[in-house]
Amino acid sequence: MLPIPERVRTLAATASVAKLSVDGAPSPARGGVDGRGRPVLLVLPGEPLHGVREDAVAAVNLTAMRQLGDVTHPRGLLEVQGWAEAVPEREARAAAVAVAAHSADESLFEALERFGERNAPRLLRLDVGQVVYLTGQESGLLDADDYLEASPDPLSETAERVLAHVNAAHRAQLTAGVSRQLGEAAGEVWLWELDRFGATVRVDESLVRFPWPVPAKSGLCLETALRGLLCSC
Repeated sequence: MLPIPERVRTLAATASVAKLSVDGAPSPARGGVDGRGRPVLLVLPGEPLHGVREDAVAAVNLTAMRQLGDVTHPRGLLEVQGWAEAVPEREARAAAVAVAAHSADESLFEALERFGERNAPRLLRLDVGQVVYLTGQESGLLDADDYLEASPDPLSETAERVLAHVNAAHRAQLTAGVSRQLGEAAGEVWLWELDRFGATVRVDESLVRFPWPVPAKSGLCLETALRGLLCSC
């Protein structure tokens, strides 16, 4: 299994902003996560965070989801707690791209074109203080250093592509392989997580972990390891 800081960063990299609170009060939420794992927010004039001081205490709830057939399940729930700060102008375009990945709001263009104007939409981010996480059967708290110094799984892009393909086209093969590994007929089987250390499979309502004999060092190694599970004898 990925180390917890890396796992949380991996989840955050694809998570959507679900909720925002400022000084304990709810506020409209639209945003994403930047390359360092910090929530970035588009804030419109008239919203609570637009006119407050930049060190306002804020909490951003992030959700990472998994689509299995017609049903969407939460993979991980994160609450990033910290202090609001303005995105520097030199980083504004990258922040806008991070927001647009989850919320393609036309106000992003105005936030860039009118950057720094008093009544323009603003791009803010969270100076991370700590991260509360709930993922699978694990929960806990990461301090800012542990969270920010970690990086997402370097194979996560390949893993997500392969996972989606297996769930769309090879579930019968996956079910047969998992059944052989468990020594009994498995019920409804989906590939839930895939990383360089192993695969997590959802069998009915339970999660079952299958570690690789050795960690995968490349996308090709990851695909080869997974093929071993699908074709296990």
